[in-house]
Amino acid sequence: MADSLTISDKSQITKETAENTKLPAMFRALKHRNYQYFFIGQLLSLIGTWMQSVAQAWLVYRLTGSTVLLGLISFSGQIPVFLLAPVGGAIADKYNRQRILQITQTAAMILASVLTILTLTDSIQVWHIFVLSALLGLANAFDIPTRQAFIVDIVKREDLTNAIALNSSMFNGARIVGPAVAGLLVASVGEGWCFGINAVSYIAVLTGLFLIKIQSQKKVPMPGSAISNIVEGFKFVAKTSPVRSLLLLLGLISLMGSPYAILMPIFADQILHGGASGLGILMGASGVGALAGALALAARKSLRGLGRWIAFASAGFGICIVLFSFSRSFWLSAACLVPAGFAMMIQMAASNTLVQSMVPDNLRGRVMAVYSMMFMGMAPLGAIFAGTVAQNIGAPYTVAIGGTVCVIGAIIFGLNLSEFRTEAREIIIALNMASGSIVDRPTGESAILALQEEEIEEREIAPEAVR
Repeated sequence: MADSLTISDKSQITKETAENTKLPAMFRALKHRNYQYFFIGQLLSLIGTWMQSVAQAWLVYRLTGSTVLLGLISFSGQIPVFLLAPVGGAIADKYNRQRILQITQTAAMILASVLTILTLTDSIQVWHIFVLSALLGLANAFDIPTRQAFIVDIVKREDLTNAIALNSSMFNGARIVGPAVAGLLVASVGEGWCFGINAVSYIAVLTGLFLIKIQSQKKVPMPGSAISNIVEGFKFVAKTSPVRSLLLLLGLISLMGSPYAILMPIFADQILHGGASGLGILMGASGVGALAGALALAARKSLRGLGRWIAFASAGFGICIVLFSFSRSFWLSAACLVPAGFAMMIQMAASNTLVQSMVPDNLRGRVMAVYSMMFMGMAPLGAIFAGTVAQNIGAPYTVAIGGTVCVIGAIIFGLNLSEFRTEAREIIIALNMASGSIVDRPTGESAILALQEEEIEEREIAPEAVR
């Protein structure tokens, strides 16, 4: 095989090997110039996004004092993702992903600007927030699956796992900075300036998207009707047991666990008496843990053990938010949120990594749309549940119930983990044989060997590993 390589192939491999030595393994995806543009732009923009998220929650709470409305606002912003992400995924597979992202990010910037003007002029009403939140959710229904699928266009397959982990690191680095800054700004000058900074931050991500240069890629024609193309993604998930199991657990965590963040203003103000600045600290504490989790994933070089990581992380997340729900000390509560953020990020980012490792490129947008439905789309249903239940039994018991369900889901997932590992290995083998590129083979082989070794190891220690 080596003798068949051309001089050009060999020089390219030598060049890439030299480039690889310039960056630590944890940051190897950043050797790609296009990914550098994407990473920096997204980082700056996401700081603004987190600022708006915290400020908007506090604004709704300040205007209404209602846990139900907090849940409904979140519902209005995320339910479009649940309903329309499959359409967004099909479009991502059919059309230019870079152009789609430019359109969706521009739309988000316009919506943030409108929210800024309404708030700073004291014209803001709750129905305005509902409408703007729903429109942003509409944009996200196309943006999220496209952005997930776009990563494979700007990094090579052997760096895809690292790029996904770095994206999670970026997301949670912003999650630390954004809420902390938002808490200070809301306490000092009000929510409107947070919305304004978010609107300006979109300039960074749009600049990065316009700087990215991708060779024109010929899209594979999608035969059949638009509906059949959308359904194809669901069929792949339904018949692929490893992907199905991962997404079901992700959906459960998003439905029952994630809504603790929706009730955070209640904890910050009424239970822990920290006010707006306390809300920023609590959200930032969760972000610190999540950033640590994302960096731990970025340091990994194979898929070995990720299944067990997901099971233990899901259980750990549930336990941590149960402990948080019963804490009445502000700093103890913040301390509980650090491991909660760590565990939640491990569960979600590791699931993303494994799913992307088992998805063919021609279905990537549609399958990642199902991932988006589970990750973002189940959250609005959880928000409605959390807001309604909290109104009747209180926020602490609501969060405790959600955490308990997460632990139960993790146990069921762990007990069934070994049953679908063989199919996962076969899928990865098939995908790497189909790709047939020089640089893909080592990564594919290492992933396959990791899965084989993990299966052998689990046969020996299965009773202990799942308890």
